[in-house]
Amino acid sequence: MSFLSSLYVGSVMHRRLRPRAHRLRIRVFWLLLELDEIDNVSRRLRLFSRNRFNVVSFHDADHGDGSGRPLREQVENYLRQARIDTNHGPIKLLCMPRILGYGFNPLSIYFCCRRDGSLAAIVYEVHNTFGERHSYLIPVAADAGAVVDQYCDKAFYVSPFMDMDMTYAFRVTAPAERVTVAIRTGDKDGLMLVAALRGDRRALTNAALLRAVLNHPLLTLKVVGAIHWHALRMVLKGLRLRARPHAPLVPVTVVNAEGSSS
Repeated sequence: MSFLSSLYVGSVMHRRLRPRAHRLRIRVFWLLLELDEIDNVSRRLRLFSRNRFNVVSFHDADHGDGSGRPLREQVENYLRQARIDTNHGPIKLLCMPRILGYGFNPLSIYFCCRRDGSLAAIVYEVHNTFGERHSYLIPVAADAGAVVDQYCDKAFYVSPFMDMDMTYAFRVTAPAERVTVAIRTGDKDGLMLVAALRGDRRALTNAALLRAVLNHPLLTLKVVGAIHWHALRMVLKGLRLRARPHAPLVPVTVVNAEGSSS
């Protein structure tokens, strides 16, 4: 069997530079799901289901506005807000699935393509551990190369150890045989945090899913556990907690090519 969707196996790294140095690395895997293909994948793979329990599953309500409405409809609505016309091109979502019914994605990424397969926009969907989520939609120039650089201001509370008056710089290599995403976070005093994910492609099959689950047991539970364990370590290092503001009223921040929200 062959799908447009695929599996990526790799790791996530976070490196904090100040005011206290701290580093973590977690081995993980992701699914890259072509949104129009998810039902077909669910029918043909025994270990994978959509919107119901399985060893590996994908639930629409874990993404977008949480309503469970079709994600393509939601993302295309965001693209219309940004005045980006993809002519109903493919949209692929890179995310960690639920494992045995439990899921959490600190970051999910939608790669929104034109009909010819060229990348038109990237949507970065950020989830915090308080049950909130917010997305940043950033257009990709038609003449962009293999590596895409994008920028935006922070609009959504994620870490209790970081202020809101910060910026993000993304460097993305769109999924092919490998996917890489690097995020540099800074404030008026310079670079504060570097985060990166890197994964190598595998064909999406029952055997590949089984290997991924066995090699990364309780994947999403491990990710949440690591977040809280490292948060405790940072408290012990003396980092100050920041108050959590209200989440943005709109579900997506539309960013122009220069990095400003509109």
